[in-house]
Amino acid sequence: MTDPVVLRRDRDVLAVRGPDAEAYLQGQLSQDVAALAEGDSAWTFVLQPAGKVDAWLRITCRSAGHFLLDVDGGYGGALLDRLRRFLLRTDCTVEPLDWQAATLWGTTEGEAPAGGVAIPLDWEGVEALDLLGPEVAREAATDDWEPLRLAVGIPAMGSEIDGDTIPGATGLVGRSASFTKGCYTGQELVARVDSRAAGTPTHLVRVRGEGARPAAGDAISAGGDEIGHLTSVATLGDGFVALGWRRRAAADVDVAEVEGPAGPVAVHLTPV
Repeated sequence: MTDPVVLRRDRDVLAVRGPDAEAYLQGQLSQDVAALAEGDSAWTFVLQPAGKVDAWLRITCRSAGHFLLDVDGGYGGALLDRLRRFLLRTDCTVEPLDWQAATLWGTTEGEAPAGGVAIPLDWEGVEALDLLGPEVAREAATDDWEPLRLAVGIPAMGSEIDGDTIPGATGLVGRSASFTKGCYTGQELVARVDSRAAGTPTHLVRVRGEGARPAAGDAISAGGDEIGHLTSVATLGDGFVALGWRRRAAADVDVAEVEGPAGPVAVHLTPV
């Protein structure tokens, strides 16, 4: 059996605690917080009132009235400000934690770091365990997370998701939003897009190609027409993997090209 690879990660972690923590988060997050049992984790959006994305993150229930929120590194401060802004007459606190993060790639088993949590990374085709805690052993860790996340289609804040992103365009609504819970901030846009067959103007796709890698921002083309662009790119093996946006009009296009360093490169597109 091959030992799992230890990947250094950058995650910001917040703790939400208090008698009203569950009710507060239920009204702010797209996920059904009340359905989480102790130890459960789930992906979720925090949305603007108009429905676009403030953050995409993961929530973990540690116990009744105690939740952890972990988000891509560098976005914890904005998430903290966003949640505190709506914290009116509510008996709970939202505080940042000085925690570290790592991922064990190749296993879903392992011990949680002292005082922290171990969360299986529930993604199709992935066996991995995320470790979050005050101190996470990362001495043998590598920085190879980027090509792995792109290969399996895990978006990142800043690269794929920002304040202009419509949740329905990301391919993440099925795992990150509940359609059976009560109201939450930004719910209307999620429901409206879900009810329309046409969907959003663009959709996030995985991109694979051979040869020298192109750059983030490069156009994706088919039949001489630009149909989208790359958002993140990384070398993997003899080729490259990437994420990018594909226009709705080209939703059926699964073979396209991007302009690599040595000229046009054929790529394959698959939805996230």
